[in-house]
Amino acid sequence: MKLVSAMRRQRSLLNCAPISARQLADRAMRSAISRADDSVEFTDQQNFDSAVARLVRLIPIPAESAEWFSEKDLVPASRWTWKKMLRNPAVLATSIAVAVIAGVFVFNFVSHLNDFPGSATARKLLGIAASARPVMLDPVNAEAGTLSDLFFMKHGLEHYDVPAQFADFATIGCRVFEDEESRRIAQIWVSEKRMQFFLFPAERDSKTGAVLRFPGWRYVRQEGWTGAVTEHSGVCFMAAIRGRDKDLESYLSKPADK
Repeated sequence: MKLVSAMRRQRSLLNCAPISARQLADRAMRSAISRADDSVEFTDQQNFDSAVARLVRLIPIPAESAEWFSEKDLVPASRWTWKKMLRNPAVLATSIAVAVIAGVFVFNFVSHLNDFPGSATARKLLGIAASARPVMLDPVNAEAGTLSDLFFMKHGLEHYDVPAQFADFATIGCRVFEDEESRRIAQIWVSEKRMQFFLFPAERDSKTGAVLRFPGWRYVRQEGWTGAVTEHSGVCFMAAIRGRDKDLESYLSKPADK
């Protein structure tokens, strides 16, 4: 049954085979002609078709009919306008992809526009602040500014000093832990607006080992938390609070000797 169907399909193709088999785009037609090349019947048909074609070309076209034919396209090709190009699915998909990539690039650029040495570490610590609970820290009842002695005597951490603006805040608890890069981090929880302080080593130049310093206070933001960071003697201090920059501005504007 399949053989009969294939033969009928091949016969149908041969009945409409072009005179010239050159540069045929249809694979099935090429296959049918290739199989019939040795057929006397197909050869005779091709010769007859060629003769008829030559005869038709010799027939003169009347002048009144010649004007029907033009060198211009009978059906003018539609022009590609901007609107039509934008409606094309491929162009539309490419445009959306480019817009998304550009948006991500701009977002990352703006997000890191005010980066400073240690900003990446500060953002990670804001994530820790968001998930921290008081039970994770050792209970301490003292002023935050007095803990630098504890960090030095118990953990050997030098210059882990709380700035004067935050030194008199009452402490709920503190701890020292290591991050994924084995850097020792001091965390302090105070009662003032449930703020948390972090002290961590400042970034250093990978070639010279020199501390990468930055002046004043810098802000970082992560997961609804805001941190104000400063550097002193190779150690960064960050005051973290759940809120915005303005929630920390009043503390930073206090005199340093207060």
